[in-house]
Amino acid sequence: MKRRELLATSAAALGLAAIGTGARAQSPLKVGYIYIGPPGDFGWTYAHDQARLTAQEHFGAAVETSYVENVPEGPDAERIMTQMALSGADMIVATSFGYGPSINAVAQRFPNIAFEHATGYLQEAPNVSLYGARFYEGRAVIGTIAGRMTTSNKIGYIASFPIPEVIRGINAAYIHAKKVNPDVEFSVVWVFSWFDPAQEAAAAQALIEQGCDILMQHTDSTAPLSVAQERGALAFGQASDMTQFAPDVHLTAIIDNWAPYYIERIQAKLDGTWAAENVWLGIGAGEVAFAPFNDRIPAEVQDEANAMIEAIGSGAYHPFTGPLNKQDGSAWLAEGEIADDGTLLGMSFYVEGITGEIPG
Repeated sequence: MKRRELLATSAAALGLAAIGTGARAQSPLKVGYIYIGPPGDFGWTYAHDQARLTAQEHFGAAVETSYVENVPEGPDAERIMTQMALSGADMIVATSFGYGPSINAVAQRFPNIAFEHATGYLQEAPNVSLYGARFYEGRAVIGTIAGRMTTSNKIGYIASFPIPEVIRGINAAYIHAKKVNPDVEFSVVWVFSWFDPAQEAAAAQALIEQGCDILMQHTDSTAPLSVAQERGALAFGQASDMTQFAPDVHLTAIIDNWAPYYIERIQAKLDGTWAAENVWLGIGAGEVAFAPFNDRIPAEVQDEANAMIEAIGSGAYHPFTGPLNKQDGSAWLAEGEIADDGTLLGMSFYVEGITGEIPG
């Protein structure tokens, strides 16, 4: 089993009992996935669906997986999860932050079903497990690359929603770009969508018009990369290797590798040992990985990035290590102090040096 990083609200701390299936008959274990977008987005949902397919191949006839795509957060999510439960699902995997209230409401009505919530924050039922990835680790790496490679010293960031995960990513990228290039400036455009190719393309165009020569994104379509390819800007993909959509300018991408987690959790359900957990995994566990580096990244910058990946993965370096101040100049982390997980999970502020406001 891979190394785990259990948060304070782990299954052991909560005293939760294992929810298993016992010895199964011939019928396969049924696992239903709820997606916020389409599997063809080549971003967040694509990464989850690739992991689902990998798990399906791993277990063969012992497991039957299915999914429903483009499920809005709110009543529709609760309705579809209820339908899955009534249709015989043994495990339900909800793959978006905003599904929290829905998954907990359904879980309380179906205590024998195992529920898994990606990037979740609510654990109100004993059969709800939370899991996430430390994407900020990857954004520290691409921030370093961007800081080294920008010639205009202006980096554009296309952001989805002002939730802690996205804010953490902006901060991590900025901190590390600034470390290697004190003249760096970040421009953040909020599109208030996870997947909206038209809005993402418009944001990319606007950032390039403002002089940004490198683009980052926390949205799921390949539209920003297509714009970057057309305009000659450099860019980073999101959640999967997007090189094919911008072969000349795609520098690398953080890859969301959910497959090992899904295989492990499905196996636990098959074995009758599944129990609710709260885990947050990163580079060290293989959940955060990287697309191949573009040859346009200088060799010495690739070496620097790889050294950071190794240091983060081994635990020798944490991307949020002081001294760091908040945007208003107030002290946050002292020299050598490391941010605690609670602060990172609830992050609602920019670090010093980022201009603009986080939308309310």
